[in-house]
Amino acid sequence: MKPKRAFLYSALLLGCTLNPVHAQSELSTELPPSFTVTDERAPEEISEVSRLYLDGNLVATFRLGLSKAHETQTIPLPVGRFDVDYALCGEITIVHNGHQETHQVSSEGQLHHPEGHSLDAVGTNNFTDFFLVDYDDAAVATHRHGRAAVCATPNT
Repeated sequence: MKPKRAFLYSALLLGCTLNPVHAQSELSTELPPSFTVTDERAPEEISEVSRLYLDGNLVATFRLGLSKAHETQTIPLPVGRFDVDYALCGEITIVHNGHQETHQVSSEGQLHHPEGHSLDAVGTNNFTDFFLVDYDDAAVATHRHGRAAVCATPNT
């Protein structure tokens, strides 16, 4: 083979072997479906630490204070799941009637196809109820009133 043909032949072989590898690496870098959760400190809050669980597994922790008013995190969905149970747990310190109060808050619910959605962590009932909501699509998050079992702290 002449040198030019040998070079062209080698380049073609190299190109053919690289293309499948390149295609596989593109497939493997595809990100799993995800959604975002934003937690925002209310004006009367001094601090807040919140934990988000999906199907009983901790997936995010939010820490807010006087120097950090909000935080948004991207949450990947568990593989193969589009409806997942969630629990939102936290400790919120507020100023009420001039005094500091710390409330243990939690609730649970279910997310229905949350992929691509933006959810907000919301506190109600004088910071005793805490849940996720999508203001653009109420069907994405259902909320069950009452404390979430995963949020209970063990007694030792």
